[in-house]
Amino acid sequence: MADPYIILNELAQELRPMSQGIEWFESLSAEEQSNTLRLLSHFCIQARATTEDGPESIRRSGLRATHTPAVLIARGRISQQLGKIANLTPHDERLKSFRLLIAVLAVADERRRERFCSDGCGHAWHRLSVDAPEASA
Repeated sequence: MADPYIILNELAQELRPMSQGIEWFESLSAEEQSNTLRLLSHFCIQARATTEDGPESIRRSGLRATHTPAVLIARGRISQQLGKIANLTPHDERLKSFRLLIAVLAVADERRRERFCSDGCGHAWHRLSVDAPEASA
C-alpha cells in the first residue's frame, strides 16, 4: 500500500480490511498520522458528510459513544467537528479518529454514489479494485 488517497478510499469502500488500514496507519509517524486525519476530514467534507451520518458512523467504527471522537461527531456542525476530530493528538485518540473518519467517509460516499453516481461518474475513486493479496513466501 502506498498512495494514501487510494488506501483511504479502499478502506471506506471495504475493499481492504480495517485491520490492514490500522496496521498501515500505525506505521506512520505522528506527523503523517495527523496529515492523514486532515486528509480524511477533507474527503468527508467532499463526500458531503452530514450531522445525520454521525450515529451510523459511530456504529460502523466500533467506537463507544463515550469515546472522544464519537462525542465530537455527535455534537453537530459536521465540518467543525471533523476538524476537531482530525486534530486530536494523543495516539489512542488518533487511532479512534482514524476508524471514525473512515466510517464517516464510507457512509457519506455511499449516499453520494446512490444519489449522484448511480448512472456512472468520473470519480476515479469509485472505480477502485484491489488485487488479490500476494502470497507470503
